[in-house]
Amino acid sequence: MNILKHDIIIIEDNPDIRLGFQILINSTSKYWVSETFEDCESALLKVVALNPRIVLMDIDLPGISGIEGTKHIKNLLPKTDIIIITVFENSARVFDALCVGATGYLTKNSSHTELLDALDEIISGGSPMSANIARMVTTSFQKARVSPISEKEKLVLQLLVIGKSYKSIASQLDLSIDTIKFHIKNIYLKLQVNNKEDAIAKAISEKLV
Repeated sequence: MNILKHDIIIIEDNPDIRLGFQILINSTSKYWVSETFEDCESALLKVVALNPRIVLMDIDLPGISGIEGTKHIKNLLPKTDIIIITVFENSARVFDALCVGATGYLTKNSSHTELLDALDEIISGGSPMSANIARMVTTSFQKARVSPISEKEKLVLQLLVIGKSYKSIASQLDLSIDTIKFHIKNIYLKLQVNNKEDAIAKAISEKLV
């Protein structure tokens, strides 16, 4: 009787860590490493075809960082869980990775048991992370409930998110294009961004729309 294994890919530039994780995971009855990569650029070329259940992602990679790589993979494969591999477990960068879609993280010196427990936790719907990082995430969500933008600005932002043009937004809200531009300028200031793409990304990540 064949047991269905959960496919995992590893993106890690340290060959010893990459191989160590691969050997451990492939020794289990529940998980299988279908591919390993030393950088995000290579992984992104094949990740959709591989369609892994879990990605183990090094946060410090040459080229595209683990944070950016997480964002790209979650856009391509929303159902894939990503576990960040990091040296410093309570760094702000781990928090940033969680904000763009990572499900949890592991430290590079995690024991065999800790790694396998983290995989089990992910499969059961959990998020392996320290109490300190969990507190940072909770605080961020609480802050997001109090939006810095006005209701009118929120309407404009919602229409931007779904791809409406300035002219279309002005028509739908019965406002002039200059007024729409004024609202968008205020949105950029309040969200501390410089362009539409960053405003949309921040609005979504901070649950403002």
